Amino acid sequence: MTTMILFHHVLGLTPGVIGLADRIREAGHEVVTPDLFEGRTFDNLSEGLAHVGSIGDGALLQRAEQACSAQPDDVVYAGLSLGVVVAQHLLQKRPGAVGGVLLHSFIAPAQLPGRWPDCPVHVFATDHDPFFVDDGDLAAAQAWRTSHANLEVHLYPGHGHLLLEPGLPDHDAHLAQQVTLDVLAALDEMERP
Repeated sequence: MTTMILFHHVLGLTPGVIGLADRIREAGHEVVTPDLFEGRTFDNLSEGLAHVGSIGDGALLQRAEQACSAQPDDVVYAGLSLGVVVAQHLLQKRPGAVGGVLLHSFIAPAQLPGRWPDCPVHVFATDHDPFFVDDGDLAAAQAWRTSHANLEVHLYPGHGHLLLEPGLPDHDAHLAQQVTLDVLAALDEMERP
């Protein structure tokens, strides 16, 4: 069993995030889902982004650090889209992680404080996701992978960004099931002895 700390995307702690956490729990892992928006959820990206702007990046990262302060060091940090920024920040700043699961996003590690971890880190995204591809996340992940064998990039055919979120146009039930199975396989590899 691993312990995963799963950070939500820009819409907040939504049914899709909770559903993913529940599926991972059903497989025997512990999942903590910090609510960085303190109960608020949003129906569209622009409202969510405006809320993030009102909080500020620094305050958002502080909330994440506080949420992890009582957790052990040997956890898997995970995030969906915006949550990847938080998860990757903690992966690089807090030593001792056993893994990383980055869904729909990747930040060039040099843009974040700390050092790249030694644990396995898996990135999951569609190969035509306009945010992941056009914003440079894919190129950054592929470039980093050339010199860091502990990074694995899983690409799926499609255009969806928040494909795990029911009710959104990007949702793809079949692909969401496959991504979830692949996340569970990655977690099994990271499992503590």
